[in-house]
Amino acid sequence: MRRNEKTNVENAAEFTSVLFTVVKAFEMEIIPAGRIVAQIGETLILTCNTTGCASPSFSWRTQMDNPLGGTVNNNRTYSTLTMNPVSIVNSHDYLCTVFCGEKEKKEKSVKVKLYSFPSDPVIEISSSLVAGEPVTVICKIPDVYPSDHLEVLLKKEEHVLHEENFYEDDSTNTETKTVTYSFNPMADDIGKEITCVAKLLIANMDFEPKERVTSQKLNANFGPQNTMITASPGNSPMEGDPLKLTCVTESSPLPQIVWRKHLADESIQHLIKNNVLSIPHANFTDSGLYICEVINLITNKTEKATVDIVIQGAPNTAELSIEPSTTVQEGQNVSIQCSAESNPPPKIILRRKSDSADMWPYSEGRMLLLPSVTFLNGGDYECVAENKFGKSKSEITLNVEYGPKNTMISVIPATAVKEGETVTMKCTSSGNPAPVISWKKKTVTGEPEKIFKDATLTIQNIKSQDLGLYECEAYNQFGKEEKAVKLLVEGRLEKPDQMIPLIIAFSCVTAIAVPVVAILIYMSRKAKINGSYSLVKALGLKV
Repeated sequence: MRRNEKTNVENAAEFTSVLFTVVKAFEMEIIPAGRIVAQIGETLILTCNTTGCASPSFSWRTQMDNPLGGTVNNNRTYSTLTMNPVSIVNSHDYLCTVFCGEKEKKEKSVKVKLYSFPSDPVIEISSSLVAGEPVTVICKIPDVYPSDHLEVLLKKEEHVLHEENFYEDDSTNTETKTVTYSFNPMADDIGKEITCVAKLLIANMDFEPKERVTSQKLNANFGPQNTMITASPGNSPMEGDPLKLTCVTESSPLPQIVWRKHLADESIQHLIKNNVLSIPHANFTDSGLYICEVINLITNKTEKATVDIVIQGAPNTAELSIEPSTTVQEGQNVSIQCSAESNPPPKIILRRKSDSADMWPYSEGRMLLLPSVTFLNGGDYECVAENKFGKSKSEITLNVEYGPKNTMISVIPATAVKEGETVTMKCTSSGNPAPVISWKKKTVTGEPEKIFKDATLTIQNIKSQDLGLYECEAYNQFGKEEKAVKLLVEGRLEKPDQMIPLIIAFSCVTAIAVPVVAILIYMSRKAKINGSYSLVKALGLKV
């Protein structure tokens, strides 16, 4: 019983619902309804909605059958008219007609009112603004509609400078409206605000905002003036320290800044276009006169400031050079030059490097002249650059080329040796490049014959044929030098022709000595007989 009762109740409810649906009246509406306010340039969607009709058909039109100015999209129970973007052609009464079957028809309309007030005013102040001279203020109100409802106020602080309206304007589309006003600012006006107030006052139209405001300070263009340069850490930083030069000026608007530097040859080096010139690691070459040039393009005025920068420090690495070259020939003129940078300027000493007290040649300057150099001038030279912050030292070698000199021969054990002994003859010579040594021996004909190529000549088990004149020759590309030594055998005459003078001398001595001896014998015998001897008497000499 209870289950049957519940089923009957549910069936009755469903019947009542269906009956209610069938008998519901055919209705329509436009959303949004009434009077629509739309801003030109935005999107507006009108929706025509129906109830009580299963398959309605829709139709959109404007008053006087003007173009819709939008896109229609029909759905099952509603239709939309989309205007994207809204333009001046959409300022109409829009009518939506709905047909339900063949007999039922309904219509409704909606009025679209348009306006345009999209952004705040734009203020322009004449670029030639200079205190005491006329200034022109321009206020622009972009894309206004309808402009015949526009009012504009120009104010300085709270004081109204100018008021203007466009009630007589007959524009039929959006326009940018401009208000211009000129006046002579006083000195105390600098920094005050100029304000442009734009009002679009349309009665019976709800939209926000109806008033837009823009302000701008009244700044006079001036300068540049009082331009100066500050150097950090100072005008005389140490080498290697960072250096920052800042150009400070008074100018409105902000000026263009250019850095320049005077070079040693009086030319000008163009540097950066910025108010700060930074040198991360200062060098001696960064010393010089720096110029900051400030240009105000509005006032067409230029001002300059200068600063003299001197980089201090110990001498950098001294640089040595030799002219005409580090390798020269004996007799050439040579100059040795040394360069070093520092501040204060360094004291430079240029000299021959030596462990002794004699430092010649020596120069207290950047150049050392060596006219007609000799082999004695060759060697290491040093440059010492020094100031109160420290010193640096560099070295360079002068290589003097020359022919063989001081050629000498030493013989061990001696030049007179016994047969069978060993003799060593050593030849030494100075020269650059080092001389080549060779030995020659005179033959029987008197012509020299090369026998050995080395500094030391050793002859073992000396024989008679080893006797004679030996020559040592030292040579290089710049010349040669020779020395000779005679090798003798101890206790022997060297040649037969050398005996002849000895034999003759011996014969002469013998020829004289024999008669003398005979006389002495005769006188001796006579003295024995007489008992005494007198050489004078014997010789019959008178005294």
